[in-house]
Amino acid sequence: MASTSSSQAMPFLSVPEKKTSSVDLHKFLKDHISANFSSHDAAASERELSLVRQMRSDLEKQPSPSPTSAESRLDLLRRYFRAISVVERRLGCVSSISFTWYDAFRSNKKASLKAIGFEKAAVLFNIGAVHSQIGSAAERDTVEGRKFAYAKFQKAAGVFELLKENAVVGATVDLTAECAGMLERLMLAQAQECMFDKVIADAKGAILCSKVAKQAASFYSEAYSALTASPLDQHFDRAWVSYVQLKAAYFYAEAAALYCTDLHEKEDIGEEIARLKLAVSSLSDAKKSAKGALSSLLEAVSKLENKMNQKLEKAVKENNQVYLMRVPPVSALAELPAAVLAQSADVEGLDISSETLFANLIPESSKKSVSKYDDMVDDVIRIQLDKIKLAKEVSKVKLQEMGLPDSISAVENGSNLPAELKAQVEAIQDRGGPDGLKVELKQLKDLRRVNLELMVQTEEMLQKEEKEDSEYRAQYKEKWERPESGVLAKNMRDRLSKYAENLKEAGVSDLRVENSMLENFVTLTILDNRPIESALPSLTRPVTYLDGSEDRTLGTLKQSLTQLETHAAQLESLEENLKELKTKDDILPKLLGGTSSEDDLFKKEIEKYNPICEEISKHIQIIEQLLSQIQAQNIEFANQFRFVEYKISFEQSLEHIRTAVAKFREIKENFSEGIKFYVSLQEVLNNLKQQSSDFVMTRSIQCHEMVEILKKKQGGWRIFGNR
Repeated sequence: MASTSSSQAMPFLSVPEKKTSSVDLHKFLKDHISANFSSHDAAASERELSLVRQMRSDLEKQPSPSPTSAESRLDLLRRYFRAISVVERRLGCVSSISFTWYDAFRSNKKASLKAIGFEKAAVLFNIGAVHSQIGSAAERDTVEGRKFAYAKFQKAAGVFELLKENAVVGATVDLTAECAGMLERLMLAQAQECMFDKVIADAKGAILCSKVAKQAASFYSEAYSALTASPLDQHFDRAWVSYVQLKAAYFYAEAAALYCTDLHEKEDIGEEIARLKLAVSSLSDAKKSAKGALSSLLEAVSKLENKMNQKLEKAVKENNQVYLMRVPPVSALAELPAAVLAQSADVEGLDISSETLFANLIPESSKKSVSKYDDMVDDVIRIQLDKIKLAKEVSKVKLQEMGLPDSISAVENGSNLPAELKAQVEAIQDRGGPDGLKVELKQLKDLRRVNLELMVQTEEMLQKEEKEDSEYRAQYKEKWERPESGVLAKNMRDRLSKYAENLKEAGVSDLRVENSMLENFVTLTILDNRPIESALPSLTRPVTYLDGSEDRTLGTLKQSLTQLETHAAQLESLEENLKELKTKDDILPKLLGGTSSEDDLFKKEIEKYNPICEEISKHIQIIEQLLSQIQAQNIEFANQFRFVEYKISFEQSLEHIRTAVAKFREIKENFSEGIKFYVSLQEVLNNLKQQSSDFVMTRSIQCHEMVEILKKKQGGWRIFGNR
């Protein structure tokens, strides 16, 4: 199965490594061991200290671009990651030394943090970057090269997925969860692209190839969405954004083209045309907005666009001349099927369970104690997060049941349609509204009449010619030797019969749609209201009470809602504080240097979560009280403003408008399809009429010539008989 184009000539993106500034880990770690263990332990750890210093020094150097050096670099990064993980776990020094790293994509941006988690995240980023560089450099014109690149990109994706889960607050943008997630999607997209090249090279079926291409497009689209959203939308070079945007459009078009190959074989020309149009449009849009893209990528996209335009032109021509199938709207097309062949691979080489570095400094019991304490903290946080989640859900449900804050907005700002529905109505009004359907109905009838006239004219021509031929055949009998008209004109008559049947079926469909329009026209007239909100009921203030009680009712209700929002926001802030406290919570140094029992230490340490937990409980209690207060205030508000009656009337009007929009779209789509059908049929009938006219003219000339020949022969026979 050959693809519409070839992706193997297109480049891949590789992630650059982060750069760092020098740091003297040797002195810091030695001093830390002396202070927290003993000077004897510090001296005994000299070999390990020198090894960590050397790894950090090697890491600070710029790597060589050769493939062999890249693998060595990868090994160095892994070894150093394990080393600092051991330092974090066994020595407990995680926030006493400052590390500086520069942003991989903005070299003028840097961050300095006293957190070994920051150092680990930066090294993890570079591990993913090197995997991506090795994958991008692979020779993809061979089976082994494609497999190798595919594996490397999946490994890179796995690393960035892990980084996403361990993003660092306060670091550069490249270490945010959003950036890591984007890079994971990008690596999966490039791995999926390798598999697309493979299935194409293996000549797999069109549907399988289409599914693989569609998933590549989905991965690239997800990466593009992340690149164009905060905090990445102003961070990356435009060439990166254009690359991902073009690749997303390219593989969607590839998927559509391959899928259409199968549609064409099934003679489903209508859907083929619709999908080809959508794919060509996506390519065109991507090219227009892509800036600074690589010329080789733009060339591949343009080549694919040209080939798809040719396929589209051919499909449209065949449909107009042969199939006459209706082209479905884009909204009616199902999502193209996809096949996920790329997944984030497990990260290798980072496990420290068998690492012997500084093994003599930390007893095994301390490891178990840290794990036990972490479980206790996780339980505390889980309980609090569940309480916050439940409070949010209860508030949301109760406010929805009370119709708040929509009812207040209706009093102060008038009734409003949902934004999407309002846009739909305005679009209908711009196209002439319900009266515009009458115009289209007239156009439909006029086109049908023209087609009927063409068919009658063609039929009359053929009948006249056949009658003339029959008369001469009766006159000259066996001497009239030319073929019968019915035989020669059979193909044209068969086509005319088929078109007549099509026209008959279309007429039935037209009548059904016309009746639908007439039956629903009263419903549709609501769309003529300008603005459309004038068709909605209004929730107005009641007759003013002398004591102004309705103003107080509305004012106190709004005040209570504001208080509810304030406490909900404070809950969200407390949730973040809880998570941040856990991030900074490191009990290992206290376990190693403490004198109290483990249970006493745990009890004391877990108490630092109590103030936040108490604050959470306090705000939840206030929210519950506010909801009860709001419920009472809302009853008074609803009674004074007759909100129940308004709500029923509003929902009825809203449903009326929705029904009118849906019915308008249905009728207009049917009219549009009918008009397209008649325009196509008119072209076909004109061609058939011209063909029939040429046939009749040729037969007429031949007829007169044959009559003259027969007359001369008859004259000759009479003379011979007289002799």
